[in-house]
Amino acid sequence: MKIKVLNIGKTKAPYLIAGEEEYKKRLTHYISCDWVVLPDVSAKGMSKELIKEKEAQLFFKHIKTEDYVWLLDEKGKMFTSTEWSQQIQKLMNAGTKTCVLIIDSYRDWETDRKSTRLNSSHLKLSRMPSSA
Repeated sequence: MKIKVLNIGKTKAPYLIAGEEEYKKRLTHYISCDWVVLPDVSAKGMSKELIKEKEAQLFFKHIKTEDYVWLLDEKGKMFTSTEWSQQIQKLMNAGTKTCVLIIDSYRDWETDRKSTRLNSSHLKLSRMPSSA
């Protein structure tokens, strides 16, 4: 199985970039993983809803119909590390080829895709505002 991580916007803080690189190195020792950084959506003159729609379009370009999608969302289900690894194992046993992990999805995802909404409030993510 392969995990594809989708994130909008580049990490700017050098210590976070180093941490991400170390994590990627460790993760790829156990499972195939691609990290795709999508460009920021220019918010100039756009409503919040239009920005969400533009971001969703960027994400959907990288998701195939057969992919399983994890949405990091504060309203989602919270897993411990053990529970999350069990979920990954179940998907691997079911023959899932690719799982897509979406970071910083501001859109209210209503989709017929196979997906799980994960609670991201306890995770340390590197998304920083452009002004940082």
